[in-house]
Amino acid sequence: MPLASTDRVLAATPLAAGAFNVVLIEQLEAVLAGAARAQLPVIVQISENAVAYHGALAPLAAAAHAAIDATDVPVALHLDHATRTDLIEEAVARGFTSVMYDGAHLPWEENVARTREITQWCHEQKVFVEAELGEIGGKDGAHAPGVRTDPEEAARFVADTGVDALAVAVGTSHQMSDRTATVDLDLVRALRAAVPVPLVLHGSSGADDATLQASVYAGMKKINMSTHLNAVFTGAARAVLEADPALVDPRRYLRPARHAMAGEVARLLRQLNTPQPAPVTASAHR
Repeated sequence: MPLASTDRVLAATPLAAGAFNVVLIEQLEAVLAGAARAQLPVIVQISENAVAYHGALAPLAAAAHAAIDATDVPVALHLDHATRTDLIEEAVARGFTSVMYDGAHLPWEENVARTREITQWCHEQKVFVEAELGEIGGKDGAHAPGVRTDPEEAARFVADTGVDALAVAVGTSHQMSDRTATVDLDLVRALRAAVPVPLVLHGSSGADDATLQASVYAGMKKINMSTHLNAVFTGAARAVLEADPALVDPRRYLRPARHAMAGEVARLLRQLNTPQPAPVTASAHR
């Protein structure tokens, strides 16, 4: 299926879109296989850090396009946590359907000005823009997990920049390896009421299934995840290597890693899009 726009993926997703980061081709294949298994749309994310690891965006972009073309569910391609304007411009030129400009480390006025400038340019190219107001906890040690986004500031930021989606700080933290984060659901509901664009949950690896579902029901529309899926992928590879220390063929341990990650992607997509149970009324017990 041809690459889908990010707004189409968000609109086509019943409740919340899974947005999963990939570094390796095997992880790209896993995300697409999981989405196909669940028969749900998905957003493939390539971060600025992943580009730095490979040394260039071109090979990752080419692989993503080729793999997405062979998929039968709507898939969007997103540049995640980009701070470099030249990388954003290259991603747009290479067919990415959305970018996340990360100016959260900047003072308010500068973040607004830079985000507005990038958003205006991206909109001229028909590209969807996500931004972040206030840094999410755990990213380069910049904030403790206690940081929170103010709903009034969030609404003003969206109005002043014209962004299409907003990542907000509500209790999760980047790079968490355990799923123990507590999300401030009242704050999510307040942000949903105040902000007219989709809300994005970063650091979702730190939230367990019940917390993720509750966050979606409260108003989150895009759920970003990386560390948890890396742990699933690496855990499966490690199990094979520990069972056979003499193994040298990478296909023998990357294949089960890819399979395990695909299964978790499918499970998460279904979990994120399970309808909220109807409240039990007093009459139901009569």
